[in-house]
Amino acid sequence: MNDKKLKIVVWNEGVHEARNEPATMAEMYPDGMHGAIAEGLRGFHPEAEISTATLADPEHGLSEEVLEQTDVLLWWGHIAHQEVSDDVVERVQRHVLGGMGLVVLHSGHFAKIFTRLLGTTCSLKWRNEGERELVWTVKPSHPIAAGVESPILIPKQEMYGELFDIPEPDDLIFISSFAGGEVFRSGVTFTRGKGRIFYFSPGDQEYPVYHQPQIQQVIANGVGWAAQPDLFRDPPAVANAPLNWYLG
Repeated sequence: MNDKKLKIVVWNEGVHEARNEPATMAEMYPDGMHGAIAEGLRGFHPEAEISTATLADPEHGLSEEVLEQTDVLLWWGHIAHQEVSDDVVERVQRHVLGGMGLVVLHSGHFAKIFTRLLGTTCSLKWRNEGERELVWTVKPSHPIAAGVESPILIPKQEMYGELFDIPEPDDLIFISSFAGGEVFRSGVTFTRGKGRIFYFSPGDQEYPVYHQPQIQQVIANGVGWAAQPDLFRDPPAVANAPLNWYLG
């Protein structure tokens, strides 16, 4: 068995932080949203090596050397999806197919890596009026739901509603309802190649959602589920098999 420490990278485009948009950003997230997410993870994975990266870093902080050591990559993006290098997206996709876990958060549903892996537009209905969100657990047997209260109350959040244009998920774990009447598949999983993917929607930049312990727990559970540290990192291979290959 591989007893190395779990290695987690929290990626955030960092544009809202750089612009201080909204004006409360620096107050809500003095270390950036990526910093708050990383700090929340440390409470649940104290033995893990947790680092952060942003769009402005060389190679977006996602070099080959970084990714080959990463067990789980978390991704938050919003207004700079198209600024992400296609070369980096190709690299991340290769590592996911080989077994690296990927946790996509909130508006990361439009990230190049997410739409590429899922093969759909990943579009949805939205409205940002600071509405109450309730996150309901609908698959309590799943490891990501372990210990999570239901519903999770988020006092103010951007509304995401159906239709969410994604393929049929492997697991539907959470469904959110909003004060305005909409519902949304807010916690879903997929498998691509050997890699496990978890999408979790709560976490708009205008609200301090990533400071909520319940949200931190869901994300930490998602990381634990997506991590496969003992798996040999190698994308599934397709090869030509000669006739009667089984005869030796």
